[in-house]
Amino acid sequence: MRQVVLDTETTGLSPSQGHRIIEIGCLEMIDRRMTGREFHCFLHPDREIDEAAQRVHGISLLDLETAPRFAEIADEFLDFIASAELVIHNAEFDVGFLEYELSLMGHAKPKINQHATVLDTLSLARKLHPGQRNSLDALCKRYEVDASTRDVHGAIIDSELLARVYLAMTGGQTVLSLDAGGRHAGDHTGKDHLAGGRHEGDSVAGGHDGDQSMRVIRATAEEIAAHEALLQKIARIRQAH
Repeated sequence: MRQVVLDTETTGLSPSQGHRIIEIGCLEMIDRRMTGREFHCFLHPDREIDEAAQRVHGISLLDLETAPRFAEIADEFLDFIASAELVIHNAEFDVGFLEYELSLMGHAKPKINQHATVLDTLSLARKLHPGQRNSLDALCKRYEVDASTRDVHGAIIDSELLARVYLAMTGGQTVLSLDAGGRHAGDHTGKDHLAGGRHEGDSVAGGHDGDQSMRVIRATAEEIAAHEALLQKIARIRQAH
């Protein structure tokens, strides 16, 4: 199963007000494992960025002076997400902006569902945790996904966090985190995440004798290397902004 975890940053809250995308970040997962493949770009919006939005993501129009326009990267972006399941938090927001950008350039297929399917993790979280806060920050805390190094929102950073949250929320492992201490997936932190959402030593419901433990699934060397490369890229992005 191929999934693409996606996030965007924008000039404001609504395309109906002419707001545009200024950053797209996508991370690929196959069979619930990060592959290290990504699509990431900054975009020039051809308009001012609202002050409130700039406080959220820290990106100014000056930062985007040499960035391409959406139309210049549209084909590459659509190729990356083609036939995948997009994992997006509050999908209505991001999909609305992407479809607005496609419509502005007169694309023959301006609807995202013409290219990929969409899984909205906000809707999923509301079903799992009714009446509770289900922002990405709240879910990171609930599922013990370390977001301590994030001081501003960013499309790649938030996609990384969402991938970890999604895996934990759907009962799978989440063994890699954004960690100020530089720990990697194979390090022991006292909070190993296990398949099925259990911790080492927990019994397996429905097991033959009730005292078997779930197996800890460690990241491979390739996954750790891909994660390290992603952390280095995030660090470069943060330094640039």
